[in-house]
This record gives sequence, structure tokens and C-alpha cells, in this order.
Amino acid sequence: MKIEKLPSGSYRVRKMYKGKVYSVTFDSKPTQKEAMLAMADLLENASDKHTAMTFERAAEDYIESKRNVLSPSTIKGYKTILRQITDAFLSQNIHDITALDVQEEINRMAKNHSPKTVRNHHGFISAILGTFCPHLRLSTTLPQKLKNEPYIPSDEDVKLILQHSKGTEYEIPIILACYGMRRSEICALTIDDIDGDVIRINKAKVQDENKNWLVKTTKTTASTREIIIPEDIAEKIRDQGYVYKGHPNRITCFLFDTQDKLGIPRFSIHKLRHYFASRMSSLGVPDADILRLGGWETDHIMKTVYRHSMLDKEERAKRDAAEKLQRTLFS
Repeated sequence: MKIEKLPSGSYRVRKMYKGKVYSVTFDSKPTQKEAMLAMADLLENASDKHTAMTFERAAEDYIESKRNVLSPSTIKGYKTILRQITDAFLSQNIHDITALDVQEEINRMAKNHSPKTVRNHHGFISAILGTFCPHLRLSTTLPQKLKNEPYIPSDEDVKLILQHSKGTEYEIPIILACYGMRRSEICALTIDDIDGDVIRINKAKVQDENKNWLVKTTKTTASTREIIIPEDIAEKIRDQGYVYKGHPNRITCFLFDTQDKLGIPRFSIHKLRHYFASRMSSLGVPDADILRLGGWETDHIMKTVYRHSMLDKEERAKRDAAEKLQRTLFS
């Protein structure tokens, strides 16, 4: 069996099988035995192909195999991506899909979707192919990530919103969001989850692929936690007998309407979690405690907080420099 050295420095072995050329590449030069075993493994998989399995069927099987271990919202996201894939790609035999086919599908997607969406799209496709075609090597060129500096509300923003929401059904949800709770966690809370001034967070209200709202256990172990809120807020919840009874989306609509009325930049209720992390950091609370209180598994949020802090310092430095130059030139 001939072993070819490629210009890249890798080594390749090729073989014709049933009218089709199959190849195996190696990072270093294999022995004849290693080459034969690798080719035999590849041809065995080729002969075991399920000729009727389209990419769409493989994707549906993949989703079903994960249904009991993934959250309903993640399943919903997979279904959404599946609907965005072209019919031509969906109908292809999954074993005939090449790296070029994947690149072309990603190129089409990139024309009218954000880089983040395209990357999620590619992640889903590569997961399917990795499961059913483990020998297929992808080297897809993805769109460059956009530099996005998330808006973190200021103390003044939050105070104005809290004042505007006072006495409404949205007051409690917004307050709890300022204490680091997710909207899904707030909407799943019951009176039984509150003991004195302690809130036990162990479930979330999420939407499945059929747009039904379900209450499930929290997505990660870190999300299951306890937080302390002001006693008067806890008492107010007990007096009204519930935390929030409306549709989750109505909280977001109220927040946007309030921001528009107050002239505040629009931001989602999720950004109040960023505010919580930023405020705790400025007060000297250790990172580990902030992550635990907010239910974050990784320190990604702290990187956002630190980056935001650095941008504030840079802005102040630029203004200070401009003012000094102005005094020099025009005083």
C-alpha cells in the first residue's frame, strides 16, 4: 500500500473501493500495518452505510438521543437551526456529505445571519457529522466574530427603572433580577421556595420546541443555589401570595417600554445579572462568591465585568487628556 507525503507534511493513503476513492491522512508517517488497519476501518464504515439516511434524518435521531439530557430550550434551539438548513443539504445522504458541502452551507448562512448565529449553525452540523461520520474532517472557515461590548446598566438606570416599576406586577421580578436571578428562575419561583429572607433556586420556566412553557430543574448544578433578599421584599411576596403570575415575555415588554419612556438604552432583563456581577465586584465581593450567588459555572461573566471596567477607565483617561490639551491650547 503506497504511502504518499503531502506538501503540508502529512501522509496519505488512498484506495479505490466500489468505484470511489477513499483516503486516510496521518500527521506522521505510518507503518504499512497502521496504514492497512486505518484503511480497513474506513472501508468497513463505508460498507456499513445506511444509504437511506439523509442529514435531516440523522439530525432528528441525534436530537432524540439527547432529549432526556438536554434542556427543552436547547432542544428548541436545535429544531430552529434545523429549519434554517437548506432542503438540498437536508436531503443529502449524510455519508456523502463532504467538507466542501459544509463550507457552502455555511457560506449561504453567512450572507444574512450574524457570525454568532452562523457559528451555532456550524456547531450543530459538525456535531451531527461527528456522530455519524467520525472520519470526516472539517476545516470550515467561519465568519470573524464581531467585537461586542455588552451594555451594563448604571446605578442610575436601575434606580429609575425600579422607581417606575414600583407597585406594578413587574416590581418583584425586576428586583430579583438585580439580585442575579434569571428570568426563567424568577418565573418558576413559588412561595414554598422562600424561607424568611432566603430564596432557594432549583428550577426554571422554559419553552420547549412546541412553544409550551414547562417548569424544569435548573440547567446546571451551579444554577441550584440560595440567595438572600431584603426582608421587606420577601414579606411583600408572601403578602401577595406569589412572585409573578404573568407571561415571561411581558416582563421584557414592560422593561423595554419603561426604558423608552425614561430615555434609557434598551437592554434585556438578563443584563441586570451583569449589573449584579459588576456591582458586587465594585463592592469588593470575591469573584468566587459572585459566581456562586449568580449561578455561573465559568468566570466568563467576570471577564465581561473587568472589560467593562477597563473601558470606563479608558473613557475617563481620554476625556482627561482632551481636557488637559484644551486648557493648554485655549486657556
